Amino acid sequence: MPRLPILTFDRGTLLLHPPPRAKGWIQFATWDDRVEKFRIRGMDYRPLVESLWAEGVQFEDQARGFIPLELDCRLSLKPYPHQEEALAAWKQAGRCGVVVLPTAAGKTYLAQLCLQETPRSTLIVVPTLDLMHQWYANLKNAFPKAEIGLLGGGSRDRSAILVATYNSAAIHAEGLGHLYGTLIFDECHHLPSDFFRVIAEYAIAPYRLGLTATPERSDGRHEDLRHLIGDQVYRRSPEDLAGQALAEHRVEQIKVQLSPEERDRYQHLINCRNEFLERSRISLSSLQGWQTFIKASAGSTEGRRAMKAHHEAKAIALGTDAKLRVLEDLLERHYPEPILIFTNDNATVYRISQNLLIPAITHQTPVKERHDVLSRFRNGDYRTLVASHVLNEGVDVPEARVAILLSGSGSNREYIQRLGRVLRRGNDPGKQAILYEVISEDTSEERTSKRRRGQSPDRNAKPRPRPLRVVSKPDDPIPFYDRPSRRSQPRAAEEGSSYNSDEEE
Repeated sequence: MPRLPILTFDRGTLLLHPPPRAKGWIQFATWDDRVEKFRIRGMDYRPLVESLWAEGVQFEDQARGFIPLELDCRLSLKPYPHQEEALAAWKQAGRCGVVVLPTAAGKTYLAQLCLQETPRSTLIVVPTLDLMHQWYANLKNAFPKAEIGLLGGGSRDRSAILVATYNSAAIHAEGLGHLYGTLIFDECHHLPSDFFRVIAEYAIAPYRLGLTATPERSDGRHEDLRHLIGDQVYRRSPEDLAGQALAEHRVEQIKVQLSPEERDRYQHLINCRNEFLERSRISLSSLQGWQTFIKASAGSTEGRRAMKAHHEAKAIALGTDAKLRVLEDLLERHYPEPILIFTNDNATVYRISQNLLIPAITHQTPVKERHDVLSRFRNGDYRTLVASHVLNEGVDVPEARVAILLSGSGSNREYIQRLGRVLRRGNDPGKQAILYEVISEDTSEERTSKRRRGQSPDRNAKPRPRPLRVVSKPDDPIPFYDRPSRRSQPRAAEEGSSYNSDEEE
């Protein structure tokens, strides 16, 4: 009698031995001479098992280390319509996919709903320690009896629900991959990087949820989210949710003029840079052009002089004195409302802080001091706060109605994140948020503003309707595997697996 094939987990991969007498599984396997066994990627666990089941292969699964959970939720809030729609779309997609919602639209609560609907050992991955502690506090509040732990910042827990930073999860990916049935990636646009992607690749988790406000990456790797997590199953913009989950808002652009001295100096520096670009036949209209400029600037004295001129011209446009005068007028106009001020560099932050006696936060601010400043801003002791990039992501920023964008990058992600800081409705259903964008006229900052406010071609596109599938009705018991394999679609006449229920879990 032939031996029963055994599936085991080995440092982020799977071993299947002895080989089953079937054909479908071989598409996932690679022969490993070192151990004389077939090896399969960890992330192919689900389609592999589906393939074995489809061919009626009996095997022993020693790879799966995750377990079902009994979650007693003590925090029951009525979801917004978009959260219910996103949850249904995720379930219909086989409980694998990316949900794109703007900042302050309730992505954390959506993840809690997904966790309640799919109660399995869960790994939640976040980009910063601040976010890690926020998630931990929210989950403990919602599930006080659940075993919840932390991985990162000195904590090395092993628990049924684990909140980890991307860095820590990547470092321990080989040992975590078989322990969790659900992966939740907050700010999932970080995942496709070379270092972080192993979190998804080494994991056997059949259920995956990605959350982000802006999935697009300049390197195009956002396309990798499809096989690391799943398809984009739901997307809404700030405009879609204005007046519902988010406050109504308006963006007001204010243009300022450089002084004659600043204009002369700016034009001289731009001419110096452009002369070098023309001689070198370099165009800055694309990311590749900018990378070529960086390489060329390191190869000659003229190149270094051109790069220095570029940075000095940019500093003039971003930090002109006219912007500070506009800032003073806006602060006076909206006093005593809470106001957030954003800049592109720390030097401007400290300049504003010193000249106007406004509390400042940068990446150099100690953690305790940062928490104290944010607490005082939340309590109303401070009415205004100035920061550079540190408040863009991963920090629980108190509610404000007015944001002033004095300078920033051309990143659409950064723009949406900063806008999101004033979109929380709080207890005021009639809140009207304002984002002032202050730019220098007739400078490169005008093009930067257009880039960050521009929309990708598919930005407002609604996901195409998916045909309903009997195996994934929103109210049905949780199917163990209910998504078709990434590599093959089941035939309509094939019998369903007996594992499409919760009984053995």
